[in-house]
Amino acid sequence: MVGHRSSLAGSMFEACKREEAITFHFSVAEEEVKSWSPKPTIKVKPRDGDPYLVQADILLAADGLKSRIRDQMLKELNINAQVIDTNQAAYRIMLRREQLEQDSELLELIDGDRVIRWIGEKRHIIAYPVSSKQIYNLSTAQPDTNFAAAPSATYTTKGSKSEMLKTFSDFCPKIQRMLNLVPDGEVCEWKLRVHSPLPTWVHGSMALVGDACHPTLPHLAQGAAQAIEDAAVLGVVLSRSPDSSPESINKSLQVYQELRKERAETLVELAAASGRALHLGEGAAKAERDKQFAALKDKKGAVPDKWADADVQKQIYGHDCMKIAEESFDELFAKL
Repeated sequence: MVGHRSSLAGSMFEACKREEAITFHFSVAEEEVKSWSPKPTIKVKPRDGDPYLVQADILLAADGLKSRIRDQMLKELNINAQVIDTNQAAYRIMLRREQLEQDSELLELIDGDRVIRWIGEKRHIIAYPVSSKQIYNLSTAQPDTNFAAAPSATYTTKGSKSEMLKTFSDFCPKIQRMLNLVPDGEVCEWKLRVHSPLPTWVHGSMALVGDACHPTLPHLAQGAAQAIEDAAVLGVVLSRSPDSSPESINKSLQVYQELRKERAETLVELAAASGRALHLGEGAAKAERDKQFAALKDKKGAVPDKWADADVQKQIYGHDCMKIAEESFDELFAKL
């Protein structure tokens, strides 16, 4: 079962609007954490207005790979942990059903109930239908050549259609036909970056969430999923906190870290390892990988593509993070 991420985000937003306790402040940027304790105080600036201070019981920094709050926390704690270039980039392409309707083979793809991955040396493409089979989504990974001279703050760029076609010129005819359907001027390329593991996600009554603390390569499809697990566990531990004192909040956030950090970082490494296996060039390692793929026709052995490996899927989807948080909160909290 798949869905468009805008459908998920839109549904969550609609649910939040029904909660009287939730207020959204759009177009307001965090500029600086003024104090971390006993209650976090941050300086924020509206897009069209003057900066002002906000004091909170809890600050959750879900501000992505380029997290300004994480960078301030690391500086405050004198920790050196850097954003890491993976030397990979990704095209993200969405083809509408009407673009595929005149091609029976492509129509078969969007009408199918399966994910397909095409792999080659240092490159792959994964594709599947979304939005009730009205959109065919393709996500690629390839060597990063277009960002090499770009400023470090740059994460997306307008891509060249001819360069995209050249990058995947030896892939199968279906891929060539789909990539040719992308309108000129609408090729978008993302730089793929990760972050070295952090010694802590928590500082006082502040906790990092999602890509701010465990950005991952897309090869396991777990980026948004692990952020949602973070949020689910935070919901449990904060609801179980005995009171709203800074001490109890800090302990509850440390329980969140205890429950989430090792799991998220394990999946980050699994995603990287899967990418390495998919992108092998000619040699003994590729030959061994291809033997493993061949053996799967007889349903034998592990899957080199970890996203499709039954044991990895059980590890990812068989994990009830909320149940574990409920059952272990009291014991973990008492140890702090």
